Amino acid sequence: MADSYSRIIKDGLWENNGVLCQMLGMCPTMAMTTSATNGLGMGLATAFVMATSNLLIAALRGYITQEVRIPVYILIIAAMVTLVDLSLNAYMHELYKVLGLFIPLIVSNCLPLGRAEVYASKEPVLPSFLDGVFMGLGFTASLTVIGACREIVGSGTLFADAHLLLGPVFSFLETRVLPADTGILVVVLPPGGFLATGLLLSLKRILDIRAGKPIRLAGAHSV
Repeated sequence: MADSYSRIIKDGLWENNGVLCQMLGMCPTMAMTTSATNGLGMGLATAFVMATSNLLIAALRGYITQEVRIPVYILIIAAMVTLVDLSLNAYMHELYKVLGLFIPLIVSNCLPLGRAEVYASKEPVLPSFLDGVFMGLGFTASLTVIGACREIVGSGTLFADAHLLLGPVFSFLETRVLPADTGILVVVLPPGGFLATGLLLSLKRILDIRAGKPIRLAGAHSV
């Protein structure tokens, strides 16, 4: 049992990471990672949706027929997204204005629906809940790292406006890393999302190769 939970944690955080391995959730990855704060906020919202929807789907899977399972999964995910959307609007309105349209779009994100179909619909409640938690945290970590890299290079800051997400107590995280007006503008524009994501994917591939893990290529043998 412990080995099973350990595998869930490793898969979610690194070995089957939604962004770095599965290339899912690319819309928020590209659009909402202009800063570490935005990436962290979007990631945590997605993680909450994944954990709660996985839990509900695993608990109700005995009552969901095969023919209607996808619409039911989407309905459950949409309900959790609505809860997040209303909560952000009520308690973190300034951050909500930044994340805006992309919170409702979590419904159409392939990652929550994919984990619901592949894992939560077939496994018990606790493993499904943990799968949602750690897949969500892996997604959050990826968005935060990409956002931090883009923010430092593009704006010269790190965790700007962190108080919008974490409250005034965490305003000490807001750091000026580079002098003002020295950032590279293209990094915080849409092309910068592709550049930063590509570099992070390359870094993971290098680390996996150095760890001796086989790299599977389409139409080729493992190396």
